[in-house]
Amino acid sequence: MHPVRKQRLYLVLFVALFSSAAIGLITYALRGNINLFYPPTEVVSGEAPIGQSIRVGGMVEEGSLLRADDSLAISFTLTDYQASVPVVYSGILPDLFGEGQGAVASGVLSDEGVLQATEILAKHDENYMPPEVAYALENSGYDKKGKTK
Repeated sequence: MHPVRKQRLYLVLFVALFSSAAIGLITYALRGNINLFYPPTEVVSGEAPIGQSIRVGGMVEEGSLLRADDSLAISFTLTDYQASVPVVYSGILPDLFGEGQGAVASGVLSDEGVLQATEILAKHDENYMPPEVAYALENSGYDKKGKTK
C-alpha cells in the first residue's frame, strides 16, 4: 500500500473511532438526565419504571399533607382523581405548595409505589397549572377542582 493511502486510512479510522467514542459518551451522559412524566393513574397501573428518575404530577390531595415535627420531611399524596400516588420529600417546599393545588414531584419510585421525591414544583398563581398536570386531569375527565366534566 502506498504510504499516502496508508496515512489517509489511519486518519479515517482515527476519526471514525473518535466520533464513535464521543457519541457513546454523550449518549451515556444524557441517559441519566431523562426524566419522563407520568400521571398518577399510569404510576398505579405499573406503567412507570421503578428505580428510575421520573416526574409525577397531579393535585395535592386534601388532608394528605403530613409534616414531621423534627425535620423538613413531608409526605403527601398526588392525585388525578382516579388514582393516588404517595410522595415523600425532605426539603424546603415552594411557597405556593398546598393541599388542593397542582404540583409536580421529581424523584424515584420505590417498590412499594411511593415516590421518593428530590424536587417539588408548584404552580405560580391561582390560574396556572403545569401543562402535564392539566393534560393528565383533562384525560381523566376531571377539572382542576376535582369535579367531573
